[in-house]
Amino acid sequence: MKLAEVIGQVIPARVYDGLESVPMLLIRPLDEHRHPAGKTLVAADSTRMAGPGELVYYEGGREAALALDPWFVPVDHAIVGIVDSVHVTSGEDAP
Repeated sequence: MKLAEVIGQVIPARVYDGLESVPMLLIRPLDEHRHPAGKTLVAADSTRMAGPGELVYYEGGREAALALDPWFVPVDHAIVGIVDSVHVTSGEDAP
């Protein structure tokens, strides 16, 4: 799973069958320190609860297509959860 921040919403002109009620959100991938770590992406929000400014975790590829109901709709990225907080331990403290 990967960390990202929701930065906006996408309103599609056409919607694929099976994605009618799934919000499409713009997300900015982040590293473990919450610094930008890649290009902005469009992700289907399987939680249907994420909004701008929220920290989320997402999947890409085949796993993204499996995260939605119905399975295997044509998406490249899917938000699978909302993150409450991030705690990073140093290499010495890690188990």
